[in-house]
Amino acid sequence: MNASELLANTLSPDATTRQNATQQLENAARENYPAYVAMLSVELANESSQLHIRNAAALALKNALSARDPTRQTEYANRWLAFDAVVKNKIKQETLVTLASPVVKAGSFAAQVVAAIAAVELPHDQWPDLIELLLGFVNNSTNANLKIATLQTIGYICESIKPEILSLRSNEILTAVIHGARKDEPSSDVQLAAVHALYNSLEFVRENFEREGERNYIMQVVCEATQNPSVAVQVGAFENLVKIMALYYDKMAFYMEQALFGLTVMGMKHNDERVALQAVEFWTTVCEEEIELAHEAREAADYGEPPEVESKFFAKIALPEVIPVLLSLLTHQEEDADEDEWNISMSAGTCLGFMAQAVADPIVPAVIPFIEANIKAQDWHQREAAIMTFGSILDGPDPTVLMPLVNQALPLLIGMMNDSNLHVKDTTAWTLGRICDLLINTIKPDVHLHPLVSALVTGLQDNPRIVTNCCWALMNLADQLGYLEEENESPQTGHLSPYYEGIVNALLRITETTSNEANFRTSAYEAITSYVTHASADVIPVVQNTLITILVRMEQLLGMQNQIVGVDDRNNWNELQSNLCSVVISVVRRLSDGIQPMADRIMTIILELIRAAGKKSTVLEDAFLVVGSLASALEGGFSPYIQAFLMYLYTALKSHEDTQLCMVAVGVIGDISRALGDQSAQYAGAFMNVLLENLQSDVLNRNVKISILSCFGDIALAIGVAFEPYVDTTMGVLRQAGALQPNPLDFDLVDYVTQLREGILEAYTGVVTGFKNTDKAHMLLPHSSNILELIQRCLAADDDWSETTAKLCFGLLGDLADCFPNGELKQHFLAEWIASDLRNKRGMSKETKKTMRWAREMIKRATA
Repeated sequence: MNASELLANTLSPDATTRQNATQQLENAARENYPAYVAMLSVELANESSQLHIRNAAALALKNALSARDPTRQTEYANRWLAFDAVVKNKIKQETLVTLASPVVKAGSFAAQVVAAIAAVELPHDQWPDLIELLLGFVNNSTNANLKIATLQTIGYICESIKPEILSLRSNEILTAVIHGARKDEPSSDVQLAAVHALYNSLEFVRENFEREGERNYIMQVVCEATQNPSVAVQVGAFENLVKIMALYYDKMAFYMEQALFGLTVMGMKHNDERVALQAVEFWTTVCEEEIELAHEAREAADYGEPPEVESKFFAKIALPEVIPVLLSLLTHQEEDADEDEWNISMSAGTCLGFMAQAVADPIVPAVIPFIEANIKAQDWHQREAAIMTFGSILDGPDPTVLMPLVNQALPLLIGMMNDSNLHVKDTTAWTLGRICDLLINTIKPDVHLHPLVSALVTGLQDNPRIVTNCCWALMNLADQLGYLEEENESPQTGHLSPYYEGIVNALLRITETTSNEANFRTSAYEAITSYVTHASADVIPVVQNTLITILVRMEQLLGMQNQIVGVDDRNNWNELQSNLCSVVISVVRRLSDGIQPMADRIMTIILELIRAAGKKSTVLEDAFLVVGSLASALEGGFSPYIQAFLMYLYTALKSHEDTQLCMVAVGVIGDISRALGDQSAQYAGAFMNVLLENLQSDVLNRNVKISILSCFGDIALAIGVAFEPYVDTTMGVLRQAGALQPNPLDFDLVDYVTQLREGILEAYTGVVTGFKNTDKAHMLLPHSSNILELIQRCLAADDDWSETTAKLCFGLLGDLADCFPNGELKQHFLAEWIASDLRNKRGMSKETKKTMRWAREMIKRATA
C-alpha cells in the first residue's frame, strides 16, 4: 500500500480500516523513523495530492514531534534532534515551501508542522534563522496565502514555546504581527491570521506593554480591528481585548476611558452573537480581575500593607451602562437551546453573577426594576430572565441588603415551580438552590420550609434538568440547615426531621432509573449523602434503612457483572457503584461505631466489588475509601477484616501509574493504623516496606510521596515505641526531603515544597508524639537538630508563610520540648530565632495562636 492510501485510511469512517492504517504508520515510525518523517513531508508538500491526505500527513508529522505526556515529549524531541541533519533540513525546507501553497488550508497544515519542529529545535539553539525567515515572509511577500500561513506559524510558536526563548526577537515578532493586523492591510484573511497570532503572542510582549508608546500602538490596532468589516476579525479583536484585560489590567485605565468602555458596550449589542459573546466576556474578565484584587486588598490590609495592584473599579463605574445591556441579553434565550452550547443569554447571566460579586450592594437597585417589571410577564423569556437576574445577584451584596428582597420573593418563586414553561421552572429551581446555599437565614422554617420542600420534591418528577436543580437545592438545604444546627452541638431533632423520610425516599426513587440524563441520578445520590451526613438523632432509623437499600443495590449490581456489554455499560456500572459507595461512606461516618451490626455485610460487598472492578477502575478508589471510613468508625473492631483486605491494599500501593488510587491506598494505611493503635504494630513492617519502596519509584507522582511521608507519622503515632526499628531510616528520608530548596521563580515548585514540608512536619509530629513520655525518647536526640532546622526554614520563609505550616511548626516545637523537658535540648531552644518566631505573627487564627502559646510554655519548661 502506498503512502497516500495509508494516510487516507487513517481518516476512514470504518474503525478497523482506521486502526490498521494507524498501526502500520506507528510500525513505520518505529522501524525507520527518518524514512517515515521524510515520506510524510513529501506528501504534505505534494501540490497534486488531495487536501485530506495532506492534512493526514501534517497530523502524523506533528504527532511524531509532539506529545501531551512530558516523558513521551522528551523522547520524541530527542529522537528528532538525534537523526541526520540533511534529512531534517530537507523536511524543514519542504514544510516552509508548503506555507506558500496556493491552497490556503495546506499552508495552515504546514504552519502546525513548522511550529512543532520549532518547539523542539529552538530551545536547543537549532534552526537559528527560522524567525528571520518567517519575518521576511510576512514583511516582504505579496503572496497573501504565505502571509496567512506564516502568521499562523508565528502564533503557534508563541503558544508552544516559553517566552524567554524568543525574548530577543519579541520586538520583531510583534512588529510583523501588528503590521498584518493593521486596518490598512488589504486582505481580511491576513488581518484575521495576524489578530490570532497577536492573541498567542500577548504574553511574549510583556516588555512592549510596559512601554507607553508601543502599548498605545498595540491598543490602537486592536481597537480599530473591533470595527473591521469582517466579523471574524472583530471576534478575534475582542478576544484579544479579553486576554489583554486579564494580563495587563493595571495598564488599562487610560484605554477604558478613551475607547474600551464604548467599544465593548457597543460590541455587546452587536447583531452577530459571536461578537456579542466576546464583548460580554470582556466584562466578565474585568469583574473576575476586580474580585481577585478585592481579595488581595483584604489580605494586604490584614498585614497593614497596601495591595500590589489597586482596583480601578471599572465594573462599578460602568454599572449604569453595562447592566441594561446584560438584562436585555438575558431575554435572548432559545426555546430548544442545547445545554452544552454556550449562548448569549448564558454568557450574560454568568457576567451578571460576576458583576454582583465585583460591585456588591450597588447592583441591587440597578436590577430590581427589571425583576419587578418582568417576573410576572406573559412572555416566558421575560419571566425566565427576571428569575435568572434574581438568582445571579445573590452572591456579592451584603446579606442584610438581600434578606428583605428574598423574604418577599420566596413565596412567589416557590409558586413558580408550577410555571407552564420548562425553562422558567429550571431557572426557578436553580435560584431556590442558590437561596438555600447562600442565604439560608432568609428561610423561616415555620413559614417557608413546608411549601419549599413540597415544591422541590414535586420537581423531582419533572424534566431531568429540573430534577438536577431540585436535587442541588435539596442538598444545599440539608447542608446549610445542618451546619446551623450543628453549631448548637448535635441536636436531637432538626428543622428537616418531619420531611426527612419523605425527601430521602423521593431521592431514592429517582435513583432507581438506568438513565443519568443531565446528571440527575448522580445529583440525587449527592443529595442523599448530604441528608445522611446531617441526620439528627431522631431520624437515624431512616439512615439505617437507606443503608440497607444501598447495599441491596450494590449486591444486585455485582450480580449483573457478567451481563455488562461494551464501554457504555461498564461506565454506567462504575458510576453507579461510585455513587453507592459515597452514600455508604457518609452512613458509616454518621453512625460511627453504630455501624458494627452491618460491618460484615459491607466488607463482604466491598471486597467483592474490588475483585470485580478491574485494575484500572475509578471504583477502586471509592471502595478503598469505604474501607478507610469503616476502619475509622470501628477502630479495634476492624481487625477481623484486615487479612482479607491486605492483598488488595498492597496491589493498589504498587499501581504507581494510578496516582489517585495510590494516594487513597496510602490514606487507608493511615486510617487502619489510627484505628488499631498499637495493635497495628504487627502490620507496620509490611506497611513501612511498601511505602519506602514507593518513595524510590521514578514513576510515582510526587504528591503521593508527600502523603507517604505524612503516613509515616500516622504509623509512628499509632504504634509508639514499636516504631523503633524504622526510626533511623524514616528520619534519614525526612531529612533528605526537607533539604529541598525551591527556585523562588518556579511557582509550581514553591507550592510543591510548601506541601512537602507540611507532610514532613506531620511525619515528625507523629514520631515525636509516639515516643514522648517513653523510655525510648532518647532515640530522637540525634535527629532533633534536623527537625529544628526544618522548622526554622519553614518559619523563615515569610513570602511563602502559610497558616497550616506555622501551626504545624509551633505544634512540633511544643512536642519536641515536651519530649525533652529536662534540659536535653536547652541550648537549641535558647536560639534567638525560636524566641523571635514564638512572638505573635500578624494575621494568625485563634487556633494557631493557641498552639504557639502552648509551645512557648513547653519551651519555657524545657529551658528552665
